Parts: sequence; C-alpha cells; structure tokens
Amino acid sequence: MNDKTILRALFGFILISLLAYNLWATAQQPLLQWAGLTTRPDNWWTIATLIDAYYGFVTFYVWVVYKERRWHARVIWFVAIMALGNIAMSAYVLLQLARLRADEPAAAVLTARR
Repeated sequence: MNDKTILRALFGFILISLLAYNLWATAQQPLLQWAGLTTRPDNWWTIATLIDAYYGFVTFYVWVVYKERRWHARVIWFVAIMALGNIAMSAYVLLQLARLRADEPAAAVLTARR
C-alpha cells in the first residue's frame, strides 16, 4: 500500500467512526441534555469527546511521522502525545519553531524535515 492509500484509510476510518458514534450517542441522549460525567447516559457524550480528542492526537501524530525521520523519535513522540495530549503537541510545535533558521518563515515549520 502506498502512503496516500494508508492516509485515506486512516482518515476515512476516523470520519466514519466519529460520525457513527456521534449518531449513536445522539440516539442515546440529545447533546443539549449532556451534563458531564455525573450520570448515565451522560457518559456517552464524554466517551465521544475522548474519542474525538484521541483521533485529533492521531491526526497530529501523522504530521510528526512525516517530520521525524528516526523511528525512536517517532515512538517517543507517540507515547508523549497519547499520554500528555496537547501538552506534548505544544512542546513539539515549540521545538520545531526553535529549530527554524532565522531566515525561514514560520510556515516552514509545517514542511521542513531535518
């Protein structure tokens, strides 16, 4: 399989599974009746939020895989992102910004591979 096929499969799965779970959660309880973690069936929307967050972490990690050429760095960042979420993601972006040369635009952080 080539990279495009893998990415299409990954993000197609994310899209379909998020839509399916959100539709299912809506059938259990309308979103506007959600009260957090306190009672059932409120936990369905809490689970939907967690799924959405971790899919966001995976989406960010796809960019990390593109940026990082070494496997050990990819593994370390995967563990950090899955354990710390946006804390690790912010640290990664700040590290990438710090690695830019003075003459490089901020947009280079998105594509530059070192």
